[in-house]
Amino acid sequence: MRMTTESSRLAFVTGATGYIGGRLVPRLLDAGWSVRCLARSPAKLADRTWSRDPRVTLIAGGLDAATGTPLTAPAPAPPDLLTEALRGCQVAYYLIHSMISAGAGYVEKDRQMAARFAAAAGAAGVRQIIYLGGLGETGEGLSRHLASRIEVARILADGPTPVTTLRAAMIIGSGSASFEILRYLVERLPVMITPRWVRTECQPIAIRNVLHYLVAAPDVPATSGRTLDIGGPDIFSYHDIMRIMAEELHVARRLVIPVPFLTPKLSSLWIHLITPLSRQIAGPLAEGLKNRVVAGDDEAHRLMPQSLLTVRESIQAALVHLERGEVETSWSAAGVIPGDPDWAGGQTFVDQRQIEVRATPHELFGTLSRLGGKNGWYSSHWLWRARGWLDLMVGGPGLRRGRRNPTQLAYGEALDFWRVTGVESDRRIALRAEMRLPGEALLEFLVEPVDGGCSRLTQIARFRPRGLFGLLYWWVVSPFHGIVFQGMLRGIARATEAAQRR
Repeated sequence: MRMTTESSRLAFVTGATGYIGGRLVPRLLDAGWSVRCLARSPAKLADRTWSRDPRVTLIAGGLDAATGTPLTAPAPAPPDLLTEALRGCQVAYYLIHSMISAGAGYVEKDRQMAARFAAAAGAAGVRQIIYLGGLGETGEGLSRHLASRIEVARILADGPTPVTTLRAAMIIGSGSASFEILRYLVERLPVMITPRWVRTECQPIAIRNVLHYLVAAPDVPATSGRTLDIGGPDIFSYHDIMRIMAEELHVARRLVIPVPFLTPKLSSLWIHLITPLSRQIAGPLAEGLKNRVVAGDDEAHRLMPQSLLTVRESIQAALVHLERGEVETSWSAAGVIPGDPDWAGGQTFVDQRQIEVRATPHELFGTLSRLGGKNGWYSSHWLWRARGWLDLMVGGPGLRRGRRNPTQLAYGEALDFWRVTGVESDRRIALRAEMRLPGEALLEFLVEPVDGGCSRLTQIARFRPRGLFGLLYWWVVSPFHGIVFQGMLRGIARATEAAQRR
């Protein structure tokens, strides 16, 4: 039995730029829904093919300050954008939390956003809210993060709209935060000194199984107003999951030594140093690892049957997508930086800088297009030459390759010890390092117009370390970034403005 007819199936999705939301939207489209997406930074969705589907409406805004306007389907900006955006939707997916953006204040911010969303959904006449929360039993000892997820579910349920809460533990999939923690710890550390939580039981679930439940729930009336635990077929300790991860990564068995004196704070610092996750994310997640997270029953599977992947199958599927470079969404895309691209395997260290230039985007892009080769890198020439010689000595290409054309860049061509991986005229240049490195490096330049005929140039350097030596490499070279990268920005600005005076 369907809750809506095919012609009137309209869903509202929050968090469309996030890990879950970015995968849910295309699957809703496949299931016959039209979708409205609320996104704080819709520019992040520009490279998603589904964002150009005529059945998708992108709305700029956030629940804490939804002041944007619809980007597709022209309509006047209403007094309350959120209520108007929800009007006509049969189901609304609540897939956001502010752990990344709000830091220590995320609990209160999540309360406010949930209350606002519940009120707006009620005013708009939405028939069902679907919330993806976290497993965890109420009571003393529950982590702050899991307690907050449970509180959000309660606030949503206190509103006038029936709520379906799906509670999951660890979600295993390429690009998920939990998966990245496990993969990096196992990949980089042959010996791990861990807190006692390594013996805690967990019931992971594959991302494809989570998405099935999210898509199926609106078509199963029995889910309305219910809290349903979702999990895979396996219940393992984190130690057992690490063992399976090591086997699937084809690395030697890891020695795990649990000790009683590692606090959640120390654990989060360790996770931050070894994995791509920031302390803002690692802290709450590390604290939550002490709680047993196992489904109380299999009611969700009975109501919405599907083939559930085992932990090993889930890890295998995620690793295949990573190896093929087919990571659909990543936890790292969440946040407030517009245009932040996905990078398979998760973003690690990032150095981002900006400068305003008295020139049009076309003029600025012309200067950018002359990077490297005989023209050089606009600053710190001796450091670039030294890095080139060092690269040559260890078997890399160094700076000797130069460039094919002194003023034009094309996709796939060599540029000194970089490879051009993206060119959008007057907007963007992306380079991937081919120098010998203990990791992967990406350098990106974004150009956008600002008032007064000027332009803003954003420079983003990313580095994904490989092993502990990769981490040491970043720590050693990062003090020079202020000289190299900031100097490059200023040099590009000076060269652009000087060219206009000629």
